Amino acid sequence: MADVLTPKQRSFNMSRIRNRDTRPEMIVRSIVHRMGYRYRLHKNDLPGKPDVVLVRHRKIIDVHGCFFHMHKCRYGSVVPATNAEFWQTKRLSNVERDRRNLNALRREGWHVMVVWECETRNSERLARRLGRFLES
Repeated sequence: MADVLTPKQRSFNMSRIRNRDTRPEMIVRSIVHRMGYRYRLHKNDLPGKPDVVLVRHRKIIDVHGCFFHMHKCRYGSVVPATNAEFWQTKRLSNVERDRRNLNALRREGWHVMVVWECETRNSERLARRLGRFLES
C-alpha cells in the first residue's frame, strides 16, 4: 500500500518523534521525583543510556514506547500498513538492542525496571509499581 502522506509530510511527522523527554518518560520522572528520589537522566556511560538512573540505589528505570519496542499490548501489536518490512526489521532490532543493554546493565550490578508507555496511562498503579521497585 502506498503511503497516504507525501515524503515531505512523512519526514515532518517522523522528525517530531522524540527519543527523550517524551510524555511517558516525563510522567515516570514526575512520580519518582514526588516520591523524594533524585536521579540522573540518560547517563551516557551506561549501556543504552538509560532514561532514569538512581545512582545511589543502583537502580534504573527505562521507559519504552509500546510501538517502537514491540510491547505485547494493543499499541505494540500494530502492524504498519506502509513499509511494513522496514518497520518489522527496525522494531526487531530495537528489541534485540534492549535485550543486550538489559543484560549488560544487570551484569554490572544494576537493578532495572522497564516501564511501558501503556502503563503510564494509570498513574496510581504506576506509582505503586515504582514504589515497590524503588523500596526493594
